[in-house]
Amino acid sequence: MQELHDLEFELWTISDDNERTARAIADEVDIDHDRVMANVLPENKIDKVRGLQDAGHDVAMVGDGINDAPALKQANVGVAIGTGTNIAIQVSDVSLVRGSLDALVDAFTLSEKILAKIRQNLFWAFIYNTLALPIAFFGLLHPLIAVVAIFTSSLSVITNSTRLGKIDL
Repeated sequence: MQELHDLEFELWTISDDNERTARAIADEVDIDHDRVMANVLPENKIDKVRGLQDAGHDVAMVGDGINDAPALKQANVGVAIGTGTNIAIQVSDVSLVRGSLDALVDAFTLSEKILAKIRQNLFWAFIYNTLALPIAFFGLLHPLIAVVAIFTSSLSVITNSTRLGKIDL
């Protein structure tokens, strides 16, 4: 799971499994053993998430069971594995249809690209509107040209957004 490390996330394992199992899971995702919390009771997972948040971390919690639901809700971003229980899926912010952490990398990559598109769209809409509206307000621009400018602004936002469909994950 080098991709998660490449995104510069600090990875932890919080598990109600025993130490050996939790470390085996951590090894699969290449998580340092000093960041493995094992034998954590379901009611204490939320405290572990709060502890990480209190230490200044933004927490994305990945879980699949009813035992993970409170911690998923507490996390900055709760991510449910789609093969998990309904309660985990309902309380999470994101549900991964694929039962794989590769989908988590894709979700974060896609969200970064969507955020970049939103910023681009806001920038161009702001430019169009700050130029056209004051000029039209003072009567220096024919209203039809102002309508065309606003239409062009909307069209550029739509066109720019449709480019998201061409992203390879």
